[in-house]
Amino acid sequence: MDAIFSEDELPEDQAVFLELNAELAEVWPNISEMKEAPADAEEWTGKPNKLQYLER
Repeated sequence: MDAIFSEDELPEDQAVFLELNAELAEVWPNISEMKEAPADAEEWTGKPNKLQYLER
């Protein structure tokens, strides 16, 4: 799955996430180790338009 892009290769439809990532990186903790997926992970897999559910 291609989920990570350099800024100059970011697809146009993903540009909104550049600013969002900068904002949230200031307040959310860095992930430094792999953990188990949340119990509801399968429910969210492939679900379109997830951004509307983001809680800040």
